Amino acid sequence: MLFHSSLRKELSRSFGATLVVLVTVVMTMTLIRTLGQASRGSFNPSDVTLVMGYTVLAYTPTLLSMSLFIAIIATLSRMYRDSEMVIWFCSGKGLSALISPLMRFSWPIFAVIAALALLVLPWTNQRIDDLKSQYEKRGDLERIEPGQFQESANGARVFFVEKNTQGQQSGTNVFIATTENGKETVTSARSGRIDQLPQGRFLILKNGQRLETVTKTNDLKVSEFAEYGTQITSDPLPGADTAFVNTYTTLTLLKQPTGAALGELSWRIGLILAAINFVIIGIAISSVNPRVGKSLNLVFSLFAFVIYFNLLSLGQSWIASSKMSFTTFMLGLHGGVFVLAALWLAKGHNNWQWQTLVGKRPAAAKLPEASA
Repeated sequence: MLFHSSLRKELSRSFGATLVVLVTVVMTMTLIRTLGQASRGSFNPSDVTLVMGYTVLAYTPTLLSMSLFIAIIATLSRMYRDSEMVIWFCSGKGLSALISPLMRFSWPIFAVIAALALLVLPWTNQRIDDLKSQYEKRGDLERIEPGQFQESANGARVFFVEKNTQGQQSGTNVFIATTENGKETVTSARSGRIDQLPQGRFLILKNGQRLETVTKTNDLKVSEFAEYGTQITSDPLPGADTAFVNTYTTLTLLKQPTGAALGELSWRIGLILAAINFVIIGIAISSVNPRVGKSLNLVFSLFAFVIYFNLLSLGQSWIASSKMSFTTFMLGLHGGVFVLAALWLAKGHNNWQWQTLVGKRPAAAKLPEASA
């Protein structure tokens, strides 16, 4: 049908443009946040691009749903303003007849959202968690950065090297603060180098001073040295390999129906159901009064989108804390939204008036009496 074909073409253009804008905004915000996390030592600064890519990929199901929602509202609102919907209604079609072409356009997007939410989302979360854990488990040698104070892997030492002279093997103006065995030690030296000895790797300091303080008695011991060696670790520390629930595969969540697993499952399935509901909501709220501002529907759709996804996130925490069952939440939120959207759509399709629904007829206007 010609009308269906033109509708899908306009939806495609609007959806593509909206998706590009949203992805650009999210990438910018994610880059700023990722750089902040890297500066705080959450992960390796060289992995900023990878972490940003995985984060944007995790947000893609939400971006696709929002782009589809905005595209439907923008397209149908434009058709109302240009009186194209009048032609549609005069041909004997109602609002419900728009469901078929819109669903035909939207089903590939639903499929992509389902694949991302059920398969790709746990993989991206796992990759981000791996990058962070690998950086946190690095040894003392990998933590030393010129011009920065760095904490050792076990938290007992703080290193500072002004600059390297031969890669990572030597440096100048070395500072080490250590707290262990009831003693606080501050060691400074003009230079230092890393040597491989039979006992392990040692940091050899030259021309420095060492201040040792006993914590309980506050006894202070000051010594100067021409050469001093301290052992440092270079192997990654074994950490607790704790996996977060958002890294579990969907099949694992189904096999282990704990509260946290069901909460994560409600989020993933909710992304798919929300996208379907947004199509019905978009048709219902797209009618435009030409006397009202063009952006009114977009503002309302933005609020509807934010509220829906906040409820989705809130329900995930409720299910995880056993405040609400999985079935009750899914039926209450997604089923309730579907029923309300369907009623709203039926009202517009049948041109129901609120006076008719409550059983009241609008009062007839009285004509003015003719003067004698």
